[in-house]
Amino acid sequence: MDRPMKILGLLALCTCFSAAAHAKMPQAEAPSEQNVKIDSIVVTGARYASDIRHLPMTVSVVGREQIERSRQASLLPSLTEQVPGLFITARGVMGYGVSDGAAGGMSLRGIGAGSAAQLLVLIDGHPQYMGLFGHPISDAYQSMLAERVEVLRGPASVLYGSNAMGGVVNIVTRQQKEDGVKTGLNAGYGSYNTLQTELTNRIRKGRFSSVAAGSYNRTDGHRADMGFEQYGGYVKLGYDFGTHWNAFADVNLTHFNASNPGTVTARIYDNDSRITRGMASFSLENDYGRSSGALKFFYNWGRHRIDDGYQTGERPLDYRFNSRDEMLGVSLYQSVSLFRGNRLTAGVDYQHFGGRAWNRYVTDGHREQLSDKAEDEAAGYVDFRQTLGRFTIDAGVRADYHTRSGLEWVPQAGVAFRPAGNAELKATAGKGFRNPTIRELYMFRPANPDLEPERLWSYELAWSHRPAAGALSYGVNFYYIKGDNIILPLIIDGRRLNVNSGRIENWGAEANVAWRIGRAWTLSANYSWLNMEHPVAGAPGHKLFAGADFVRGRWALSTGVQYIAGLYTATAPAAQEEFVLWNLRASLRVNRRLTLYARGENLLAQRYEINAGYPMPRATLFGGVSLDF
Repeated sequence: MDRPMKILGLLALCTCFSAAAHAKMPQAEAPSEQNVKIDSIVVTGARYASDIRHLPMTVSVVGREQIERSRQASLLPSLTEQVPGLFITARGVMGYGVSDGAAGGMSLRGIGAGSAAQLLVLIDGHPQYMGLFGHPISDAYQSMLAERVEVLRGPASVLYGSNAMGGVVNIVTRQQKEDGVKTGLNAGYGSYNTLQTELTNRIRKGRFSSVAAGSYNRTDGHRADMGFEQYGGYVKLGYDFGTHWNAFADVNLTHFNASNPGTVTARIYDNDSRITRGMASFSLENDYGRSSGALKFFYNWGRHRIDDGYQTGERPLDYRFNSRDEMLGVSLYQSVSLFRGNRLTAGVDYQHFGGRAWNRYVTDGHREQLSDKAEDEAAGYVDFRQTLGRFTIDAGVRADYHTRSGLEWVPQAGVAFRPAGNAELKATAGKGFRNPTIRELYMFRPANPDLEPERLWSYELAWSHRPAAGALSYGVNFYYIKGDNIILPLIIDGRRLNVNSGRIENWGAEANVAWRIGRAWTLSANYSWLNMEHPVAGAPGHKLFAGADFVRGRWALSTGVQYIAGLYTATAPAAQEEFVLWNLRASLRVNRRLTLYARGENLLAQRYEINAGYPMPRATLFGGVSLDF
């Protein structure tokens, strides 16, 4: 069967699935508390708890139940399945790594695939990226952290500044909301000597709450010299001063060791990384209903030690790459309802980021400095939202000042219309931008200190509907993105140089549908189509996921099929991949404390690559236990 027939067949399956949902809806039983779903209230698109229907932009939510059901140590595989338009590269059974040969590249509607710094990851609204290189560290985003993940699909630079030009992935951390103590232990083992463990304790006593979690994960990998080992820990403390004020403080630390064997045609030896990442924050929050806001401080840091390795016929390197980076910042914002249907949000942000990088020679220990730079960014923004009957109008602007790039104005506007019931029609236009990173400006041979910010404009039209008391939900959206000043390394006067010569012109469509059938079955599917006039690696042209979840009594079963086509693994020369993945997860609750689970990945044993030259593992199997006290 050729590719067009596969695509048409899979789309027909989704269409029949949606039609069947409408035809049988009278038989569905939806508990009354599901009339307002938990994912209808989000914080990412507004800096305050907002009904998702009133936001002009598109936000996807992956909740704790879906995260736990995946039985994965990392959050990212679940996001790839559940969020239309989002794709995250992979190279093995566990671990993404850093530097050459690394995976974990995130793209949203094709943005971020060309540069990882074009998509911003947040933890509770705090930016998370490497201070020198400007990219997220994918192995730091573990499942034990998250209560839910909110993905804003489209530019979010009005609220979050640089790097949010393609969108944001906001990890909302866990809390204990009811009084008591809960402790959970998960341990699993499977193919390629892969082990994943997690221990979590949550406490709520009166006004005090805490979350403490630790993890250890490792694998030998499906190829020689592709091992991965990770230690992680997280602690969060909270205190409610009363009805309207609360405070939170947390710290997250992860260390991982990763090895890269190179591509199957260009073997690399001793390419090993030892990475430590940390995050700490404090927030003081208020909520008076008509007014809410927060004062937040955060500090992120990292320590990287990398042996870049050598190929056959070469001598081992006599130096090791080292770096220390940091980012500290403060965010102050307040949102207030001035009159009926109105919400005005204003805030200021400040960030200081940078670090040092050097090569340390193994013979005598002397250092060769590569960079010692730091930069500052300060911004103020205001967002005005007004509901008039069935319409909600939103407009915002940000003034962002960067010590190297100067002043950047970032506007955004949109409208949401609710014609009837739980239906919404939305339209939005917004600007996104990204300042050059310290690496692009000052480090290594292509560095160019004269670089300017990257910029794009995005336009989107979206329709969504939740008929039948929310048991069925579906949506479709169309977008067009045009950008310039994209940073590319080119040969200029005989040498490689970073220049603002690239262009972005992407357009596409996304669709999703979910149907809760009684109390036992839930079916869901999402599809995204992406056309790139200027192709980049790591962003598929077609991405389809269809899944089913069954829960009855002690048993739970979850299965899903993902179809990927038009995925560029390389652009010069062009190389594309097409594959179908089938995953299956099952669990049995033996008693109120013990649950047994198993999962299988790529059960069709597909041969495929996501990173060029890095074949992915065939079928893999895992099993484990979960204990709750």
